[in-house]
Amino acid sequence: MKARMKRREFLRSGGTAAFGLTSVGRLGAAFADTRLRVGLVGCGWYGKSALFRLLQVAPAEVVSLCDVDRAQLEGAAQIVAARQVSKATPRGYSDYRTMLAERDLELVIVSTPDHWHALPMIEAVKAGADVYVEKPTSVDVVESQAMLAAARRHGRVVQVGTQRRSTAHLIEARDDIVRAGRLGRIGQVEIYSYYGTRRGSPNRVAPPATLDWDFWSGPAPLLPYNDVVHPRGWRSFMAYGNGMLGDLCIHMFDMVRWMLGLGMPKRISSAGGRIIDPGAGFDISDTQTATFDYGELQVIWNHRAWGQPPDPRFPWAATLYGDKGSLKAGVMGCEFLPAEGPSVFREVRYELEEFPEDKTEKELEKHVAPALRAHMKNLLACRETRARPVADIEEGYISSAACILANLSLRLGRTLEWDHARGAVVGDDEANHLLRRPYRAPWVHPEPADFS
Repeated sequence: MKARMKRREFLRSGGTAAFGLTSVGRLGAAFADTRLRVGLVGCGWYGKSALFRLLQVAPAEVVSLCDVDRAQLEGAAQIVAARQVSKATPRGYSDYRTMLAERDLELVIVSTPDHWHALPMIEAVKAGADVYVEKPTSVDVVESQAMLAAARRHGRVVQVGTQRRSTAHLIEARDDIVRAGRLGRIGQVEIYSYYGTRRGSPNRVAPPATLDWDFWSGPAPLLPYNDVVHPRGWRSFMAYGNGMLGDLCIHMFDMVRWMLGLGMPKRISSAGGRIIDPGAGFDISDTQTATFDYGELQVIWNHRAWGQPPDPRFPWAATLYGDKGSLKAGVMGCEFLPAEGPSVFREVRYELEEFPEDKTEKELEKHVAPALRAHMKNLLACRETRARPVADIEEGYISSAACILANLSLRLGRTLEWDHARGAVVGDDEANHLLRRPYRAPWVHPEPADFS
């Protein structure tokens, strides 16, 4: 109890000097007896980004790492050993089930490709760990429903990596502009991305000798390996994710829901396709519009992975239109454009002086690092109080499911009406059948009823 109280008192000081320390060594030394035991599933680019932000703000010990690519696993182990207080090399695993069977982890980070989010997250909460899981929560709707049911059944805290909710300039925009009523009545919201996607075609090659391709594919179809899919090109294939809606739309849609206090939309429709490069070997849309219908408010997504953005400062963002003004909100800043008076622009705030290691960390999105740290602080605080974090698994389920349903609407060519209480599409057996993707044997699809 004494050790637990030490950590609770420390976490309550999250906005003070304790969290302002610049290295895990200085942070963790005073709390060596209370270090959080952490495991990471998925040791690629973003898994390490999330893990190292946690190490910057928590007295943590990385006990276990898991990856189906031996090269990624070994590389991550070396970096972690150099960065954590004990300098100990974490245990390495190729199978998350073996890692979690140890039942010695307090927090598990799941940072795999999307098609591998559900099973490790569920197994982690069953093993008694709290979880940080990347967005979207899943590839199909029923997976997310099962993840939510598992978290509630086992009483675990689960934070989803929709870190716009922890981005300082976006919190200020929500509080000082949206909630303060400076937009007036909001009549429409546009969310959008004008980032490019991959062109050309992938080439079939042999998997790297370090990669277990069968295990990497997991419950997804066992497709031929190509020179794009691993480690970071898998988002170009619908077998492993949900295209740009599952990657980029979910962030902006979730941000808007959080800013405006929105739940699940009543109806969802979508149109588009692979318009510019239809002959490529990728099956995600490069041009797509989706409407999330809340009745009196429409949230409209548009992505065009070619051409130029209308506003180069906001290539991936949201615009909230009110009768008193408009707000553009993105990862790099916000701009308030009142109906009368000058516009106001706020930029993203970096923390490079407080955390100088950010300056040299390979592939780190420096503008996102402060939000990741704040997201982790919120998770840590909620672990102590057992409260639901700002990006609780239920919020992740809603935002993920809406984006998945938009892709189903595009596939089916019709609007889908959603009954959130039932977790089903109204009067559409074909759509409801597609809420659950087929799993490749021997993997078994999780069901919400498993945790009732």
